[in-house]
Amino acid sequence: VRGFTQDDAHIFCTPDQIEAEVVNCLEFAIDTLKTFGFTEYHAEVSTWDGGASGKYDGTPEQWELAEKSLRNAIEKVGLKADVMPDEAAFYGPKIDMKLVDAIGRRWQLSTVQFDFTLPRRFGLEYIAEDGKAHQPLMVHRALYGSIERFFGILVEHYAGAFPVWLAPVQAIVLPITDRQTEYGRSVHQQLVDAGLRATIDDRGEKVNLKIREAQLQKIPYMLVVGDREAQNTTVSVRNRRYADMGVRPLAEFLTMIQEQVHSKIPIE
Repeated sequence: VRGFTQDDAHIFCTPDQIEAEVVNCLEFAIDTLKTFGFTEYHAEVSTWDGGASGKYDGTPEQWELAEKSLRNAIEKVGLKADVMPDEAAFYGPKIDMKLVDAIGRRWQLSTVQFDFTLPRRFGLEYIAEDGKAHQPLMVHRALYGSIERFFGILVEHYAGAFPVWLAPVQAIVLPITDRQTEYGRSVHQQLVDAGLRATIDDRGEKVNLKIREAQLQKIPYMLVVGDREAQNTTVSVRNRRYADMGVRPLAEFLTMIQEQVHSKIPIE
């Protein structure tokens, strides 16, 4: 590994704020996973050994407070969780979100982690209501873990057949012959102007070949345009599941696909 990118956040809290902040982090993580289409996941809570080994940083009071906040937060958001004794990092307890992909593999993604070490090393303090200086607690949060790994998981989960909102190319225009190239380019431009990721295959190849290649690329929608479509300002719509959706006015198709992008619903 030469490097990776992590969506890392460090949140500084007072003791009375940490449970609500952990709840916010978990809800954020769950919403993120659901948005990308992951529905099967659970949590693992990694705790310390009670200080028996001497390998953990922080005070017993900090560990007790942090672990209690993690347990309470999991209960509040309704997550299934397994407790992993003596699996915490030396600097604090954590929650790992484990998801199951489309072929049953388990992956660790989101993490909510306490860190008792860095606030002390940086000499961080805040003035509390008692007028005295106190050391804040730090919550480390990463929703995706490694972003590169997350997108690798995402590609394999969908086998490249992304939902419309995620697809690199959302629609492709396929003129049947050279006579429809000008109209096809007009359709393509209207798709782009509507904010869609679209392309056009205006090569002088048979339309069946173009359709087949678009299906292999798993492009959600193929818009076939012939003389009839050019005359009536319509498009013949096919989706990547080989389904012929019929001839539709271009405006109607634009409304449909924009709704799918906005609502993040699948096409199948």
